[in-house]
Amino acid sequence: MAYDGIVSRYLNRPISRPIARALTPLPVTPNMVTVFTLVLAAVTGAMAAAGWNIVAGILIQGVSVVDGVDGDLARRKGLATRFGEVLDAISDRYADAFIIGGMTVYAVRFETWQHAEFVGALALATALTVSYSRARIEASLTLEPSDGLFGIASRDVRSLIAAIGLISGQAYWTLVVLAVLSGGTIGWRLLYLRVSSGQGSFPSQR
Repeated sequence: MAYDGIVSRYLNRPISRPIARALTPLPVTPNMVTVFTLVLAAVTGAMAAAGWNIVAGILIQGVSVVDGVDGDLARRKGLATRFGEVLDAISDRYADAFIIGGMTVYAVRFETWQHAEFVGALALATALTVSYSRARIEASLTLEPSDGLFGIASRDVRSLIAAIGLISGQAYWTLVVLAVLSGGTIGWRLLYLRVSSGQGSFPSQR
C-alpha cells in the first residue's frame, strides 16, 4: 500500500474507501477509475483556465479523493497489478500538469502579477521532479513505497493547498508556495539519500 499523507489519511480515505466499496460489485476496473481521474483532472484544468476558479478548486480536491479509489478498488477486487501501478503513476503526472497548467493560465489571465508563466513552469517542473526523486531514491535505498519517504509536503497536502489557493483566487501565490514546497522536498530527499548512503550526517539535534 502506498504511503498516505495526513490529508489522505484523515480526509480523502474516509471518502474514497466507501466509493471503492460501492464500486466493488460493479463491472468497474481500477484502471477505469485511473482514466476517469485523469479526465477529471483535465476538466479541472480547463475550468481553471476558463476562470471558474471556485469550481476548479473544489474539483482539485475531488481529484485528490478519487485518486485513491483505484488503489482501494484494486485491493478489494484482488486486481492489483504492476501495470496498474505504473498507469496510475503516469496518470498522476499528467493530472499534475493539467491542474498546474490550468492554474497558470488563470494567473496569467485573471491576476495582475508578472511572470506568472515562469512561476507556473517552475511549479510544474518541481511537481514532476518531486515524484521522480521519490522513485529514484526509493530504488537507490531499496525502500518500499509503504516506508513513506519523508517529504516537506506530500502530494495530497499540495493538492489541498492548490484547491484552497484557487478557490480564494490566488493562483499565482499558490503556485509559488507549491514550487517552494516541492523544491524543499526534493532538497530534503537528496540530503536524506546522502546521509543514508554514508556520505554525510544530519546536523546535531542538540
